[in-house]
Amino acid sequence: MATQTGAPPVSNLGPSPADLIDFDELLSEEELATRSRVRSFVDEQIRPNIAQWFEDAHFPTELVPEMGKMGLLGMHLKGYGCAGRSAVEYGLAGAELEAGDSGLRTFVSVQGSLAMSAIHKHGSEEQKQEWLPRMAAGEAIGFFGLTEPTAGSDPASMKTFARRDGNDWVLNGSKRWIGLASLASVGVVWAQTDDGIRGFVVPTDTPGFKATPIAPKMSMRASVQCDVELTDVRLPGSAMLPNVRGLKGPFSCLNEARYGILWGAMGAARDSFEDALAYAGERIQFGRPIAGFQLTQKKLVDMALEINKGFLLALHTGRMKDAGTLKIHHISVGKLNNVREAIEICREARTILGGNGITPEHPAMRHAANLESVRTYEGTDEVHTLILGQQLTGLPAYR
Repeated sequence: MATQTGAPPVSNLGPSPADLIDFDELLSEEELATRSRVRSFVDEQIRPNIAQWFEDAHFPTELVPEMGKMGLLGMHLKGYGCAGRSAVEYGLAGAELEAGDSGLRTFVSVQGSLAMSAIHKHGSEEQKQEWLPRMAAGEAIGFFGLTEPTAGSDPASMKTFARRDGNDWVLNGSKRWIGLASLASVGVVWAQTDDGIRGFVVPTDTPGFKATPIAPKMSMRASVQCDVELTDVRLPGSAMLPNVRGLKGPFSCLNEARYGILWGAMGAARDSFEDALAYAGERIQFGRPIAGFQLTQKKLVDMALEINKGFLLALHTGRMKDAGTLKIHHISVGKLNNVREAIEICREARTILGGNGITPEHPAMRHAANLESVRTYEGTDEVHTLILGQQLTGLPAYR
C-alpha cells in the first residue's frame, strides 16, 4: 500500500515551519483548539491512507459519520444540529482538511456550504427539519446541482426545466461535475421555471433521477463528481425552496464555498512546503543537504512568503465575514490569489523533491493536480478576474 512519507505531521500545538510572522498570535484559544482537533483527525485518519485512496479513486465514506460527530458538516450554520462555529474556525478546519487532500475538504464544502447552506438559507421550516439534522450528523450526504454540460460559468443559460403539473413539479435536464451525487440521499437542484430559476430539494430515490460518476480523472481522485440525469422527476409542490428566486439563490451558496477555498488552498500549499522542507534537510548531494544551497533556500523562502500572505488574506476575509462586512469582490480576491499561488507552491515544492516528487510518498504533485480542479470550480480564474475588473473600473466585461 502506498503511504505518504516525507515531512512528519506538524505538532498539533505548534506553528507551521512556514510561519515567519507568528501567525498563531492572531488566533484565539478557541480557534487554535479547533485547528488542533481537525489537524489530529487528518494526521490519524487521512494522511496514512490518502495516497492509496487517490491511487484507487476512492472516497472514504466511512469517515463521513466521524466528520459529523466532529461538527464539521454545516459547521458554520446555526441550529438544526449544526455546530454554529465562526467563519474563521470553519476556514481553519478547511485548511487542515485540504492539507490532507482537496477531496476531503471539498466534501465538507459540498455538504455544508452548498447543499446544507441552500436549505438553511432558502428552505422551508419543514425542509430544514427533515434534512439538516441528518446531514449535520453525516447520516445523509447531499449534493448541489447547478453546473450543466453547456452551462458552467454562465449558469443563467441552464437548460434544466421544472414545469408545473397540478400541485407537482416535473424536472427534466442534465447536470455535470456534481460532487457526491452518486453517494447522496438528497440534493438541491436548480432549474428554469416559468417564474425564473428556482431550487428544488430532490431525494435521490425519486424515480427518474440518475447519477453516474465521472471516470477516469487525473485530479480529485479521492472524491466523486457525477453526471446527473433528470428524466420526468416528479416532486411535490413542497419540494421547491420557497424563499429565493433567481441566481442570487445558488450564488449565495457558491460564495460560502468560495470562502472555504481561500483557506483550503493554503492548507495544500503548506503541506507541500513542509514536505519539501523536511526532504531538503535530509537529501544529501555534493556532500551536504540540499537545504544548504542558495537556490533551494530561495525556493523555500518564496514559498513560505506566499503561504504567510495567503493565510493573512484568508484570516482577514474570515474576520470580515464574522463581522458581517464581507463583500463579494473580497471573496474573489482570496479565491483567485490563494489558489493560483498554491498551485505554484506545489509545483515548486515538487522541484525540490526531484524525481521522488512524482511518487505517492510525497504530496506536492497530488495537491497540484487537485488544485487544478479547485482553480476551475466555484468560479474560474477568468470569472474572478472579471469580477475584480468590474470592481476596479465599474464596467462589466462578461459579454
